[in-house]
Amino acid sequence: MAYVKDSRSANVRKQLDHPVIDGDGHWLEPMPIFLDYLKQVGGPSLVEHFKSKDVERGWYGMTKDERLDTRPFRPTWWGEPANALDRATAMVPKLFYERLDDFGVDFCLLYTSLGLFHINNADAQIRRGVSRAVNLMNAEMFAPYKDRIAPAAVVPVYTPEEAIEEATHAVKDLGFKVIMISNHVKRPIPALAREVKDPTTVRYSIDSLGYESPHDYDRFWQTCLDLKVAVTAHSGSMGWHGRESIDNFSFNHIGHFAAASHAFARALIFGGVVKRFPRLRFGMLEGGVGWACNLFTDLIAHWEKRSRGPMEQHLRPTNLDKNLLKDLFTRFGGRPFEDKMDELLAMTSILPPFKTNEELSEREYALNQIDDFAAAGVASAEELRRRHRHDRGAGGSVGAGRARDDHGHRLPRIHLRERGAPAHRAQPRLLQGDGRRGRGGEVRRGVTPELC
Repeated sequence: MAYVKDSRSANVRKQLDHPVIDGDGHWLEPMPIFLDYLKQVGGPSLVEHFKSKDVERGWYGMTKDERLDTRPFRPTWWGEPANALDRATAMVPKLFYERLDDFGVDFCLLYTSLGLFHINNADAQIRRGVSRAVNLMNAEMFAPYKDRIAPAAVVPVYTPEEAIEEATHAVKDLGFKVIMISNHVKRPIPALAREVKDPTTVRYSIDSLGYESPHDYDRFWQTCLDLKVAVTAHSGSMGWHGRESIDNFSFNHIGHFAAASHAFARALIFGGVVKRFPRLRFGMLEGGVGWACNLFTDLIAHWEKRSRGPMEQHLRPTNLDKNLLKDLFTRFGGRPFEDKMDELLAMTSILPPFKTNEELSEREYALNQIDDFAAAGVASAEELRRRHRHDRGAGGSVGAGRARDDHGHRLPRIHLRERGAPAHRAQPRLLQGDGRRGRGGEVRRGVTPELC
Protein backbone atom coordinates (compact mmCIF):
# COMPACT_ATOMS: atom_id res chain seq x y z
CA MET A 1 0.00 0.00 0.00
CA ALA A 2 1.37 3.43 -0.93
CA TYR A 3 1.08 6.04 1.82
CA VAL A 4 3.06 8.74 0.03
CA LYS A 5 2.34 9.93 -3.50
CA ASP A 6 5.26 10.46 -5.85
CA SER A 7 7.81 8.77 -3.63
CA ARG A 8 11.18 9.41 -5.25
CA SER A 9 12.53 6.19 -3.78
CA ALA A 10 9.67 4.16 -5.22
CA ASN A 11 10.17 5.80 -8.62
CA VAL A 12 13.85 4.91 -8.59
CA ARG A 13 12.99 1.33 -7.62
CA LYS A 14 10.69 1.00 -10.66
CA GLN A 15 13.64 1.71 -12.94
CA LEU A 16 15.83 -1.04 -11.50
CA ASP A 17 16.02 -4.64 -12.65
CA HIS A 18 17.16 -6.00 -9.29
CA PRO A 19 15.84 -5.99 -5.72
CA VAL A 20 16.91 -3.24 -3.34
CA ILE A 21 18.12 -4.27 0.09
CA ASP A 22 18.12 -1.90 3.04
CA GLY A 23 21.24 -3.09 4.85
CA ASP A 24 20.74 -0.87 7.90
CA GLY A 25 17.12 -0.03 8.60
CA HIS A 26 16.13 1.11 12.10
CA TRP A 27 13.01 1.16 14.14
CA LEU A 28 12.15 2.98 17.37
CA GLU A 29 11.16 0.48 20.05
CA PRO A 30 7.97 1.76 21.80
CA MET A 31 9.17 2.21 25.37
CA PRO A 32 6.00 1.14 27.27
CA ILE A 33 5.85 -2.09 25.26
CA PHE A 34 9.58 -2.66 25.66
CA LEU A 35 9.28 -2.36 29.44
CA ASP A 36 6.88 -5.32 29.41
CA TYR A 37 9.53 -7.40 27.68
CA LEU A 38 12.19 -6.15 30.08
CA LYS A 39 9.97 -7.20 32.98
CA GLN A 40 9.53 -10.61 31.37
CA VAL A 41 13.30 -11.00 31.12
CA GLY A 42 14.42 -9.60 34.48
CA GLY A 43 11.38 -8.92 36.61
CA PRO A 44 10.06 -5.65 38.09
CA SER A 45 13.38 -4.89 39.81
CA LEU A 46 15.23 -4.73 36.47
CA VAL A 47 12.57 -2.39 35.08
CA GLU A 48 12.97 -0.04 38.04
CA HIS A 49 16.75 -0.24 37.81
CA PHE A 50 16.59 0.60 34.09
CA LYS A 51 14.23 3.53 34.67
CA SER A 52 16.43 4.93 37.44
CA LYS A 53 19.49 5.30 35.22
CA ASP A 54 20.07 8.72 33.65
CA VAL A 55 21.32 8.04 30.12
CA GLU A 56 21.98 11.77 29.72
CA ARG A 57 24.46 11.72 32.63
CA GLY A 58 22.90 14.74 34.32
CA TRP A 59 23.81 17.02 31.44
CA TYR A 60 20.59 19.06 31.54
CA GLY A 61 20.92 19.67 35.26
CA MET A 62 24.35 21.26 34.94
CA THR A 63 25.33 24.85 34.44
CA LYS A 64 27.73 25.76 31.66
CA ASP A 65 30.56 26.09 34.18
CA GLU A 66 29.78 22.66 35.63
CA ARG A 67 29.87 21.14 32.15
CA LEU A 68 33.22 22.77 31.48
CA ASP A 69 34.48 21.38 34.76
CA THR A 70 33.27 17.77 34.35
CA ARG A 71 33.18 17.60 30.49
CA PRO A 72 30.07 15.48 29.82
CA PHE A 73 29.58 15.41 26.05
CA ARG A 74 26.27 16.68 24.66
CA PRO A 75 23.70 13.85 24.58
CA THR A 76 21.54 13.09 21.56
CA TRP A 77 18.59 15.45 21.21
CA TRP A 78 15.71 15.80 18.74
CA GLY A 79 16.81 12.72 16.84
CA GLU A 80 13.41 11.26 15.93
CA PRO A 81 11.01 12.30 13.15
CA ALA A 82 8.32 14.85 14.05
CA ASN A 83 6.13 13.83 11.09
CA ALA A 84 3.35 11.68 12.57
CA LEU A 85 3.27 9.18 9.70
CA ASP A 86 7.03 8.72 9.78
CA ARG A 87 7.11 8.45 13.58
CA ALA A 88 4.38 5.80 13.55
CA THR A 89 6.16 3.99 10.72
CA ALA A 90 9.32 3.80 12.80
CA MET A 91 7.40 2.45 15.81
CA VAL A 92 4.78 0.05 14.39
CA PRO A 93 6.05 -3.12 12.65
CA LYS A 94 2.96 -3.57 10.47
CA LEU A 95 3.07 0.01 9.18
CA PHE A 96 6.83 -0.24 8.65
CA TYR A 97 6.24 -3.39 6.62
CA GLU A 98 3.47 -1.84 4.53
CA ARG A 99 5.58 1.22 3.70
CA LEU A 100 8.59 -0.67 2.35
CA ASP A 101 7.28 -0.03 -1.15
CA ASP A 102 7.18 3.71 -0.40
CA PHE A 103 10.87 3.44 0.44
CA GLY A 104 11.67 1.52 -2.72
CA VAL A 105 12.94 -1.36 -0.57
CA ASP A 106 12.34 -5.05 -1.24
CA PHE A 107 14.02 -6.51 1.82
CA CYS A 108 15.16 -4.84 5.04
CA LEU A 109 17.74 -5.79 7.62
CA LEU A 110 16.29 -4.07 10.65
CA TYR A 111 18.44 -2.77 13.48
CA THR A 112 17.60 -1.63 16.96
CA SER A 113 17.65 1.96 18.14
CA LEU A 114 17.23 1.39 21.87
CA GLY A 115 19.87 -1.33 21.86
CA LEU A 116 22.46 1.02 20.37
CA PHE A 117 22.40 3.09 23.55
CA HIS A 118 22.79 0.14 25.92
CA ILE A 119 24.88 -2.50 24.14
CA ASN A 120 27.96 -0.82 25.64
CA ASN A 121 26.46 -0.01 29.03
CA ALA A 122 29.02 -0.71 31.75
CA ASP A 123 26.17 -1.86 33.99
CA ALA A 124 26.05 -5.59 33.20
CA GLN A 125 22.50 -5.97 34.49
CA ILE A 126 21.18 -3.31 32.14
CA ARG A 127 23.42 -4.32 29.23
CA ARG A 128 22.46 -7.97 29.33
CA GLY A 129 18.84 -7.36 30.26
CA VAL A 130 18.16 -4.76 27.57
CA SER A 131 19.85 -6.90 24.92
CA ARG A 132 17.81 -9.97 25.83
CA ALA A 133 14.56 -8.00 26.05
CA VAL A 134 15.11 -6.18 22.73
CA ASN A 135 15.86 -9.48 21.02
CA LEU A 136 12.75 -11.16 22.40
CA MET A 137 10.63 -8.14 21.49
CA ASN A 138 11.95 -7.86 17.95
CA ALA A 139 11.70 -11.58 17.30
CA GLU A 140 8.04 -11.67 18.32
CA MET A 141 6.84 -8.36 16.88
CA PHE A 142 8.47 -8.81 13.47
CA ALA A 143 7.73 -12.52 13.09
CA PRO A 144 4.67 -11.88 10.84
CA TYR A 145 6.83 -9.88 8.42
CA LYS A 146 9.83 -12.16 8.01
CA ASP A 147 9.32 -12.43 4.25
CA ARG A 148 10.63 -8.86 3.87
CA ILE A 149 12.17 -7.89 7.23
CA ALA A 150 14.97 -9.58 9.14
CA PRO A 151 15.66 -7.95 12.52
CA ALA A 152 19.22 -8.05 13.85
CA ALA A 153 19.88 -9.47 17.30
CA VAL A 154 21.69 -7.28 19.83
CA VAL A 155 24.82 -9.08 21.03
CA PRO A 156 26.86 -7.37 23.80
CA VAL A 157 30.58 -8.14 23.73
CA TYR A 158 32.01 -7.03 27.07
CA THR A 159 33.37 -10.57 27.33
CA PRO A 160 33.50 -13.41 24.80
CA GLU A 161 31.34 -15.46 27.14
CA GLU A 162 28.40 -13.04 27.14
CA ALA A 163 28.72 -12.57 23.38
CA ILE A 164 28.66 -16.32 22.74
CA GLU A 165 25.72 -16.82 25.08
CA GLU A 166 23.56 -14.07 23.58
CA ALA A 167 24.41 -14.88 19.95
CA THR A 168 23.66 -18.56 20.45
CA HIS A 169 20.36 -17.80 22.18
CA ALA A 170 19.35 -15.29 19.51
CA VAL A 171 20.08 -17.58 16.57
CA LYS A 172 19.13 -21.00 17.95
CA ASP A 173 16.28 -20.11 20.28
CA LEU A 174 14.80 -16.97 18.71
CA GLY A 175 15.55 -17.68 15.05
CA PHE A 176 17.61 -14.57 14.20
CA LYS A 177 19.61 -14.63 10.96
CA VAL A 178 21.50 -11.40 11.66
CA ILE A 179 23.45 -10.27 14.70
CA MET A 180 24.73 -6.83 15.67
CA ILE A 181 27.68 -6.28 17.98
CA SER A 182 29.36 -3.22 19.36
CA ASN A 183 32.68 -2.84 17.57
CA HIS A 184 34.44 -1.83 20.77
CA VAL A 185 34.34 -1.81 24.54
CA LYS A 186 35.40 1.16 26.65
CA ARG A 187 37.65 -0.33 29.31
CA PRO A 188 38.92 1.74 32.26
CA ILE A 189 42.72 1.93 32.46
CA PRO A 190 43.46 -0.78 35.08
CA ALA A 191 46.04 1.23 37.04
CA LEU A 192 43.61 4.15 37.33
CA ALA A 193 40.55 2.00 38.04
CA ARG A 194 42.24 0.42 41.05
CA GLU A 195 42.46 3.81 42.72
CA VAL A 196 38.72 4.70 42.65
CA LYS A 197 35.41 3.23 43.73
CA ASP A 198 33.71 3.76 40.37
CA PRO A 199 35.96 2.63 37.49
CA THR A 200 33.68 4.33 34.93
CA THR A 201 34.89 7.72 36.16
CA VAL A 202 38.51 7.28 35.06
CA ARG A 203 40.24 7.47 31.71
CA TYR A 204 39.43 4.55 29.45
CA SER A 205 41.02 2.79 26.50
CA ILE A 206 39.17 1.54 23.42
CA ASP A 207 39.22 -2.23 23.08
CA SER A 208 38.37 -2.93 19.44
CA LEU A 209 38.16 -6.67 20.17
CA GLY A 210 40.73 -7.91 17.68
CA TYR A 211 44.05 -6.49 18.89
CA GLU A 212 45.59 -6.07 22.36
CA SER A 213 42.32 -6.97 24.05
CA PRO A 214 42.38 -8.37 27.59
CA HIS A 215 40.06 -11.08 26.24
CA ASP A 216 40.49 -13.65 23.50
CA TYR A 217 37.54 -13.19 21.13
CA ASP A 218 38.54 -16.02 18.79
CA ARG A 219 35.98 -18.23 20.50
CA PHE A 220 33.27 -15.75 19.62
CA TRP A 221 34.41 -15.40 16.01
CA GLN A 222 34.30 -19.19 15.72
CA THR A 223 30.82 -19.24 17.24
CA CYS A 224 29.65 -16.81 14.55
CA LEU A 225 31.00 -19.17 11.89
CA ASP A 226 29.29 -22.11 13.56
CA LEU A 227 26.01 -20.19 13.74
CA LYS A 228 26.43 -19.11 10.08
CA VAL A 229 26.00 -15.43 10.79
CA ALA A 230 28.17 -12.50 9.74
CA VAL A 231 29.48 -10.05 12.31
CA THR A 232 27.75 -6.74 11.68
CA ALA A 233 29.02 -3.91 13.86
CA HIS A 234 27.02 -0.77 14.56
CA SER A 235 28.69 1.47 17.11
CA GLY A 236 29.94 5.00 17.09
CA SER A 237 32.66 7.01 18.77
CA MET A 238 30.80 9.93 20.30
CA GLY A 239 32.51 10.73 23.59
CA TRP A 240 35.87 9.42 22.41
CA HIS A 241 38.78 11.83 22.68
CA GLY A 242 38.23 14.62 20.18
CA ARG A 243 34.45 14.03 20.15
CA GLU A 244 33.65 15.53 23.53
CA SER A 245 31.99 18.86 22.90
CA ILE A 246 29.83 19.73 25.87
CA ASP A 247 27.40 21.76 23.75
CA ASN A 248 27.55 20.76 20.08
CA PHE A 249 26.01 17.43 19.04
CA SER A 250 27.07 17.81 15.40
CA PHE A 251 30.70 18.41 16.40
CA ASN A 252 30.68 15.02 18.12
CA HIS A 253 28.48 13.20 15.62
CA ILE A 254 30.13 13.95 12.27
CA GLY A 255 32.20 10.94 11.23
CA HIS A 256 31.81 9.10 14.52
CA PHE A 257 30.49 5.85 13.01
CA ALA A 258 33.31 5.87 10.46
CA ALA A 259 35.92 6.45 13.17
CA ALA A 260 34.69 3.50 15.21
CA SER A 261 34.61 1.27 12.12
CA HIS A 262 38.13 2.39 11.19
CA ALA A 263 39.42 1.32 14.61
CA PHE A 264 37.56 -2.02 14.46
CA ALA A 265 38.84 -2.80 10.98
CA ARG A 266 42.42 -1.97 11.96
CA ALA A 267 42.13 -4.32 14.93
CA LEU A 268 40.79 -7.16 12.78
CA ILE A 269 43.68 -6.77 10.33
CA PHE A 270 46.59 -6.02 12.67
CA GLY A 271 45.36 -8.68 15.10
CA GLY A 272 45.23 -11.33 12.39
CA VAL A 273 41.52 -12.06 12.88
CA VAL A 274 40.79 -12.02 9.15
CA LYS A 275 43.73 -14.38 8.58
CA ARG A 276 42.59 -16.88 11.22
CA PHE A 277 38.94 -16.68 10.12
CA PRO A 278 39.02 -16.15 6.33
CA ARG A 279 35.42 -17.33 5.90
CA LEU A 280 33.94 -14.94 8.46
CA ARG A 281 32.30 -11.80 7.08
CA PHE A 282 32.36 -8.44 8.89
CA GLY A 283 29.94 -5.61 8.15
CA MET A 284 30.59 -2.03 9.28
CA LEU A 285 27.39 -0.01 9.28
CA GLU A 286 26.38 3.62 8.84
CA GLY A 287 29.83 5.07 8.24
CA GLY A 288 29.99 5.33 4.45
CA VAL A 289 32.95 4.01 2.47
CA GLY A 290 35.47 6.84 2.55
CA TRP A 291 37.11 5.62 5.76
CA ALA A 292 37.62 2.15 4.24
CA CYS A 293 39.35 3.57 1.18
CA ASN A 294 41.63 5.65 3.39
CA LEU A 295 42.39 2.65 5.58
CA PHE A 296 43.18 0.54 2.52
CA THR A 297 45.73 2.98 1.10
CA ASP A 298 47.21 3.74 4.53
CA LEU A 299 47.73 0.04 5.22
CA ILE A 300 49.64 -0.38 1.98
CA ALA A 301 51.72 2.75 2.62
CA HIS A 302 52.62 1.64 6.14
CA TRP A 303 53.42 -1.88 4.99
CA GLU A 304 55.82 -0.46 2.42
CA LYS A 305 57.57 1.61 5.09
CA ARG A 306 57.09 -0.06 8.47
CA SER A 307 56.93 -3.81 7.95
CA ARG A 308 60.08 -5.64 9.04
CA GLY A 309 61.92 -5.64 5.71
CA PRO A 310 61.69 -1.89 4.99
CA MET A 311 62.34 -1.05 8.65
CA GLU A 312 65.59 -3.01 8.73
CA GLN A 313 66.65 -1.87 5.28
CA HIS A 314 65.85 1.83 5.47
CA LEU A 315 65.23 2.93 9.07
CA ARG A 316 67.46 0.91 11.42
CA PRO A 317 69.65 3.53 13.17
CA THR A 318 72.85 1.49 12.96
CA ASN A 319 72.56 1.52 9.16
CA LEU A 320 73.83 5.10 9.17
CA ASP A 321 77.26 5.46 7.54
CA LYS A 322 78.90 7.75 10.07
CA ASN A 323 81.92 8.46 7.87
CA LEU A 324 79.71 9.69 5.05
CA LEU A 325 77.51 11.55 7.52
CA LYS A 326 80.59 13.31 8.97
CA ASP A 327 81.75 14.26 5.49
CA LEU A 328 78.34 15.75 4.61
CA PHE A 329 78.16 17.64 7.91
CA THR A 330 81.62 19.09 7.23
CA ARG A 331 80.97 20.04 3.62
CA PHE A 332 77.55 21.59 4.08
CA GLY A 333 77.06 22.30 7.78
CA GLY A 334 79.77 24.88 8.36
CA ARG A 335 81.17 25.96 11.71
CA PRO A 336 78.12 25.04 13.89
CA PHE A 337 78.37 21.42 12.76
CA GLU A 338 82.18 21.31 12.94
CA ASP A 339 82.14 22.59 16.54
CA LYS A 340 79.65 19.88 17.60
CA MET A 341 80.83 17.05 15.36
CA ASP A 342 81.50 14.41 18.03
CA GLU A 343 78.18 15.09 19.80
CA LEU A 344 76.28 15.09 16.51
CA LEU A 345 77.70 11.74 15.45
CA ALA A 346 76.93 10.28 18.88
CA MET A 347 73.33 11.53 18.90
CA THR A 348 71.85 11.75 15.42
CA SER A 349 68.22 11.20 16.45
CA ILE A 350 65.62 13.52 17.91
CA LEU A 351 63.09 10.69 18.44
CA PRO A 352 64.30 10.29 21.10
CA PRO A 353 67.37 12.45 21.70
CA PHE A 354 70.33 11.53 23.89
CA LYS A 355 70.51 7.93 22.65
CA THR A 356 73.18 6.45 20.43
CA ASN A 357 72.25 4.65 17.24
CA GLU A 358 73.42 1.42 18.82
CA GLU A 359 71.14 1.92 21.82
CA LEU A 360 68.18 2.77 19.59
CA SER A 361 68.70 -0.38 17.54
CA GLU A 362 69.44 -2.78 20.37
CA ARG A 363 66.44 -1.88 22.52
CA GLU A 364 63.98 -2.59 19.71
CA TYR A 365 65.58 -5.94 18.93
CA ALA A 366 65.41 -6.76 22.64
CA LEU A 367 61.64 -6.22 22.50
CA ASN A 368 61.38 -8.35 19.33
CA GLN A 369 58.72 -5.99 17.99
CA ILE A 370 60.32 -4.81 14.78
CA ASP A 371 57.31 -5.66 12.59
CA ASP A 372 53.99 -3.88 13.22
CA PHE A 373 52.37 -6.34 10.80
CA ALA A 374 53.63 -9.54 12.45
CA ALA A 375 50.30 -10.53 14.00
CA ALA A 376 48.47 -9.73 10.77
CA GLY A 377 50.33 -12.60 9.16
CA VAL A 378 50.83 -11.04 5.73
CA ALA A 379 53.93 -11.60 3.64
CA SER A 380 53.49 -8.97 0.95
CA ALA A 381 51.63 -5.79 0.10
CA GLU A 382 49.58 -7.73 -2.45
CA GLU A 383 48.46 -10.19 0.22
CA LEU A 384 47.49 -7.25 2.40
CA ARG A 385 45.41 -5.88 -0.48
CA ARG A 386 43.64 -9.21 -0.86
CA ARG A 387 43.09 -9.48 2.89
CA HIS A 388 41.45 -6.06 3.07
CA ARG A 389 39.49 -6.29 -0.16
CA HIS A 390 38.93 -10.02 -0.63
CA ASP A 391 36.99 -8.84 -3.67
CA ARG A 392 34.09 -7.96 -1.39
CA GLY A 393 32.57 -4.67 -0.40
CA ALA A 394 33.16 -2.16 2.34
CA GLY A 395 30.74 0.71 2.57
CA GLY A 396 27.17 1.72 2.60
CA SER A 397 26.10 2.95 -0.84
CA VAL A 398 23.87 1.01 -3.17
CA GLY A 399 25.20 -0.07 -6.53
CA ALA A 400 28.39 1.99 -6.58
CA GLY A 401 31.29 0.96 -8.76
CA ARG A 402 34.95 0.62 -7.87
CA ALA A 403 37.51 3.33 -7.47
CA ARG A 404 41.24 2.92 -7.99
CA ASP A 405 44.17 4.16 -5.97
CA ASP A 406 47.13 6.08 -7.37
CA HIS A 407 48.80 2.83 -8.43
CA GLY A 408 45.81 1.57 -10.38
CA HIS A 409 44.77 -0.98 -7.75
CA ARG A 410 41.04 -1.44 -7.30
CA LEU A 411 39.64 -0.14 -4.04
CA PRO A 412 36.98 -2.02 -2.09
CA ARG A 413 33.70 -2.60 -3.90
CA ILE A 414 30.71 -0.71 -2.57
CA HIS A 415 27.74 -3.00 -2.96
CA LEU A 416 24.49 -3.72 -1.25
CA ARG A 417 22.80 -5.15 -4.31
CA GLU A 418 21.33 -8.59 -4.55
CA ARG A 419 20.86 -10.71 -7.62
CA GLY A 420 19.59 -14.19 -8.21
CA ALA A 421 16.59 -14.02 -5.87
CA PRO A 422 13.04 -12.82 -6.55
CA ALA A 423 11.91 -9.59 -4.95
CA HIS A 424 10.27 -10.09 -1.53
CA ARG A 425 12.05 -13.45 -1.20
CA ALA A 426 15.55 -12.09 -0.98
CA GLN A 427 16.93 -13.98 1.98
CA PRO A 428 20.39 -12.62 2.83
CA ARG A 429 22.41 -15.80 2.38
CA LEU A 430 25.76 -14.05 2.47
CA LEU A 431 25.04 -13.34 6.11
CA GLN A 432 25.09 -17.11 6.50
CA GLY A 433 28.56 -17.41 5.01
CA ASP A 434 27.60 -17.76 1.33
CA GLY A 435 30.11 -15.83 -0.73
CA ARG A 436 28.97 -16.76 -4.24
CA ARG A 437 29.18 -14.08 -6.86
CA GLY A 438 27.11 -13.09 -9.83
CA ARG A 439 28.11 -11.56 -13.13
CA GLY A 440 30.22 -8.42 -12.96
CA GLY A 441 31.45 -9.33 -9.48
CA GLU A 442 28.31 -8.33 -7.56
CA VAL A 443 27.70 -10.17 -4.34
CA ARG A 444 25.11 -12.70 -5.43
CA ARG A 445 23.03 -12.73 -2.29
CA GLY A 446 24.81 -10.17 -0.19
CA VAL A 447 23.20 -7.34 1.66
CA THR A 448 25.70 -5.92 4.10
CA PRO A 449 28.76 -3.79 3.47
CA GLU A 450 31.77 -5.99 4.15
CA LEU A 451 35.38 -5.44 5.01
CA CYS A 452 36.66 -8.81 4.05
